[in-house]
Amino acid sequence: MRNRVEEKFLEFYESWIFQLEQYLHQLLIAHNNINTMSEIELRGLISKLTAHHKAYYTAKWAAIGEDILAFFGPVWLNPLEKSCFWLTGWKPSTAFRMLDRLRKSWRPTVVLVEAQVRRLEELRVKTRFDEERIETEMERYQVAMADRKMVELARLGCRVGGVEGESTVLVEAAVKGLATRLEKMVKAADCVRLKTLKGILDVLAPPQCVEFLAAAAAFQVQLRRWGNERHNVTHSYGS
Repeated sequence: MRNRVEEKFLEFYESWIFQLEQYLHQLLIAHNNINTMSEIELRGLISKLTAHHKAYYTAKWAAIGEDILAFFGPVWLNPLEKSCFWLTGWKPSTAFRMLDRLRKSWRPTVVLVEAQVRRLEELRVKTRFDEERIETEMERYQVAMADRKMVELARLGCRVGGVEGESTVLVEAAVKGLATRLEKMVKAADCVRLKTLKGILDVLAPPQCVEFLAAAAAFQVQLRRWGNERHNVTHSYGS
């Protein structure tokens, strides 16, 4: 059964992904008319997409403050979407792999110059470093789950009659502490995602940004469609 946070974010996400599909349509139109659209028009469209992604993280951070665990079993996603997640979202380094594949099909008018390639490689290295730092912290968190204090608290919970009084307070405090660490890690991962997206868009020229954002949006939209078709679900995830 879904809780209030899950219901609220499910409603938000369905609206958000629907709007992403509308933006994808605009991006594809821009892609097909890239040589006739002005830079102002392209930048306006890019700004819409970046604002849309920022809105997602604003809503997400508000929700995880209430229930971080909901994002480790998100009812608003199908199993295929969940399988691609890294700490409740897309793995930042995958953006570079997508960009690498995209470059092979780019027309001469949107090809990267040497200076762009160098800056993107520097960003790739920094992003991977940030990912490894977060993964190390996640490993520490998982080890902490099995430390002596947590094991003793688990034993208390298994006793006949459950935990009461002071024991209940100790268990709740321990769980709250673990949830707080999880929230910090998720926000750190989200910050890397946002920095990576901004970093890539800062390096690319407007026509290249449109191509990249269109590819990213198309992948996210199609992943949802494929997952829904595969598992025959519509709006009943987690029910």
